[in-house]
Amino acid sequence: MSAIRRAILAGTLAALPVVAAVLPATPAHASDTLRAHAEARGKFIGTAVATSQLANESTYRTIAASEFSQITAENAMKWDATEPSQNQFNFSGADQVVAFAEANDQQVHGHTLVWHSQTPSWVQNLGADAMRSAMQNHIARVVGRYASNPVLKSWDVVNEVFEENGSLRNSFWYQRLGESYIADAFRAARAADPDARLCINDYNVEGVNAKSTAMYNLVRSLRAQNVPVDCVGLQSHLAIQYGFPNVQENMQRFADLGVEVRVTELDVRMQTPRNTTKDTTQATYYSNVVKACVAVSRCSGVTIWGFTDRYSWVPDTFPGEGAALIYDENYGEKPSYTAVHDALAGGTTPDDTTPPSTPGKPAASAITATGATLTWTASTDNRAVSGYDVYRGTTKLASSATNSVTLTGLTPETAYTVHVVARDAAGNTSANSETTAFTTTAGSGTGCTPAYRVVNSWPGGFQGEVKITCSGPVTSWRVTLTYPSGVNITQSWSSTMSASGNAFSFSNAAWNGSIPAGGSTTFGFIGSWSGTGTPPTPAIS
Repeated sequence: MSAIRRAILAGTLAALPVVAAVLPATPAHASDTLRAHAEARGKFIGTAVATSQLANESTYRTIAASEFSQITAENAMKWDATEPSQNQFNFSGADQVVAFAEANDQQVHGHTLVWHSQTPSWVQNLGADAMRSAMQNHIARVVGRYASNPVLKSWDVVNEVFEENGSLRNSFWYQRLGESYIADAFRAARAADPDARLCINDYNVEGVNAKSTAMYNLVRSLRAQNVPVDCVGLQSHLAIQYGFPNVQENMQRFADLGVEVRVTELDVRMQTPRNTTKDTTQATYYSNVVKACVAVSRCSGVTIWGFTDRYSWVPDTFPGEGAALIYDENYGEKPSYTAVHDALAGGTTPDDTTPPSTPGKPAASAITATGATLTWTASTDNRAVSGYDVYRGTTKLASSATNSVTLTGLTPETAYTVHVVARDAAGNTSANSETTAFTTTAGSGTGCTPAYRVVNSWPGGFQGEVKITCSGPVTSWRVTLTYPSGVNITQSWSSTMSASGNAFSFSNAAWNGSIPAGGSTTFGFIGSWSGTGTPPTPAIS
C-alpha cells in the first residue's frame, strides 16, 4: 500500500465465520462473477480484506468470497501485527485470513515482509548485524508458517524501496544495511518457502517514469545476481484528475525481463462528491488496467485494494477525495464494477464518440542528422488519452504513449514540418496540432549520432535519456553532455559515467559497446538541478 497509509487494527478479533463459495465451471457465462471470468482467462481477481469486517459483516464476507479468487490481508500479515515484540509472534489475524481463503477456494497473497512503515520501533533501533538477523528470522518464521499451505501462493517481500525520483528510499533499512537488505530478504524468503512467488512492490510505478525505471533496473540487476525475484507488484493507486499512465507498456517491459507482473493495490479515487461523469471516467480507468493485464501474458492478475467505499483508506488520507472502489458505501455495484466485469468477460462499455482535445504545438530539441526530440502539451479526454501520433503531412513518423517522442531514422540536412494527433482507446482522434518545423544536421558518415531527451521532470530533478544511432558498425562509444552550472547527474544506467565540472561523459557498458550498422542503444540517468521550469538542454559532443 502507499507509504502514507497508517490503518492499524486494534483489539482482539473474534473467530472468523466461514462462508463457502461454489466455483463456476469454465468457460464463464456473461452474468458470472468477477472471479469466474478471471479464472476463465487464467488470471486472478483479488481484493484486500480486513479481519474485523470479515468477522462481523455478512455482506462483506459474501462479496469477498463470491467475487474474488485471491485475497490480501490489509494489515494482519505486517510486521507490527505478526511480531510486535522481538520473537513474540502473533498469527491470529493472519490465520483468520488464510482460513477464510481455504473455505472459499481462494489464493492468499502475503503482504508484507520488509517495509519502512508499520515496523515496530524495536526493529528500527537495532544495529546493523542485529537488524539483518531480526529480518531474516522474521521472514523465516512468518513465511515458514504457511510454506506447506497451498493457498498462500505469493509474498510481497520488500515494499516501497524507492523515492519518487528513482533513488533508493533512505529508510532505516537502507541506513543500517545499505542496498544489500533487499537481496538478503528475497534469499531468506526463498529459503523459507521454495515454492512461493516472491514479489517487489511499490506505488507510482504503474507507468513508465523515473521510479518505475529504477525498479526495472533493480529487478534486472537482482536477477542477474541470481536473487530470486519472481514478480513485480504495481500498486496502482490512481486518481481520475490525473492522466492515465501507460500501464500496458510498463507491464510488458517488466514481463520481458522474465518476471511475473501483477497489479497489487488498485483503486481509483476522485474528488467528491461523485457524479455520472466522474463515475464514467473511473470505470474507464478500472477497465484499462484490467485490459492491460489481460493483454500481457505474464500479468497474473489484478487485486483491488478493498471493494467497498465504506472502508476505503482514501478519504482519511486525501481530504476531499474518495469513492475509489467498485462498490459504494451500501455495497451497491458501481459502474466500475461493470467495467471490471466486462473487461474480464470481454464485454464492451458504452460507445465513446468524444475525441481528445487538440495537443499543444510540438517543440523540437536535440536535433541531429537522423533524429529529433519533440514535446508538446498533453491532450485531455472524457475517458483517457491512450497515445499520440506524429505526422509529416500524411506520413506517420512515430507514436508515443506520452507527450514526448524521439524521432529516429530521419534524413540528414532535410527540412521537416510535423504535427501531432491524440487518440483514445475508442479510436477517436483529435484535431491536428499546430505544426512545427526543424531541419536535421549534416550526416556523420559511419559514425554515431546521439539524440537527447528529458523523459520526466519534477521540482529539483529530471530523468534524461540518450539514444545513440550508428550508420556504421562500432565496438565502443562515448557521449559527453555539458550542462549549465547547477546541474548534477546523480545516477546512470546502461553506461559508465565520469564527470569533470559541468561535463558528464558516458561510455558504453561491457555489454552494449557493439552497435551494428543502422543499430542503436540507449542509456539513461537521473539529474538534479536548481532551476525551475523545463530542465536545461546540454551541449552534446
